[in-house]
Amino acid sequence: MRKIINQIEGIKTSDGAGVSLTRIIGSPELNMLDPFLLLDEFGSDNPDDYIAGFPPHPHRGFETITYMLNGKFHHKDNAGNEGFLEDGSVQWMTAGKGVVHSEMPKQTDGLVRGFQLWLNLPKEKKMIEPAYHDISADQIPCIKTKISTVKIISGEYQNTKGPGKPHTGFLYFDVNIDPGKSFSCDIPEDWNAFIYVYEGSLSVNSDLSKGFLGVLSASGKLEVNSLDRGASFILVAGEPLNEPVARGGPFVMNTRSEILQAFEDYQSGKFGS
Repeated sequence: MRKIINQIEGIKTSDGAGVSLTRIIGSPELNMLDPFLLLDEFGSDNPDDYIAGFPPHPHRGFETITYMLNGKFHHKDNAGNEGFLEDGSVQWMTAGKGVVHSEMPKQTDGLVRGFQLWLNLPKEKKMIEPAYHDISADQIPCIKTKISTVKIISGEYQNTKGPGKPHTGFLYFDVNIDPGKSFSCDIPEDWNAFIYVYEGSLSVNSDLSKGFLGVLSASGKLEVNSLDRGASFILVAGEPLNEPVARGGPFVMNTRSEILQAFEDYQSGKFGS
């Protein structure tokens, strides 16, 4: 059985034009978990915490997967792509060789809440053409039982596949378990995996409460037991790339020289051309 081998509490920070968020992966406590470069949770019922959004900014070398629990985001890039994220939907952006885009929130019933995950691209795919895959809430399969609900954003659960189309081995589930009940699933051997609890609390080999990420051991079946209030969490797992990682703000490549080239290309206007 897989076990929790490390617990990480996110740190409060801000990004974009002052959006308040909690950074869980990409923090001093957990710099990365190959192939995951960053995980942010954003959420507030105060528009001042998020309404300034993320004005135009560049990316290269990885994918961003934005999952909205509540709220709306309008996204647009310099190549003319445009879309609208709504409650329960996903924006899957492959930055590839370079894109400049904006992500601007729109309030829903006083609340915006969701997650953004950065998924690394392997060396041979870092310079592919940028692409978007907007996934509406009704396109995400949902497996319901008397005790649990599992939304399959990417990967496969109980012979049902999610709509996400990663470039490497990857799964992403949103799971809700009733109080005192259990959930289990198979995760491919040697994949890195984590659980992030966004409501309630659960137990694997140790307890994990709201706002904490549990890094899982790399082999075995996963079995999760919810505690008194039930649990809502995201389960994410991926095949490690085992490649060098060079970071430069919004760019993630394999070498420092590739990072410097990304800055040069951005400054000379080559992104989106």
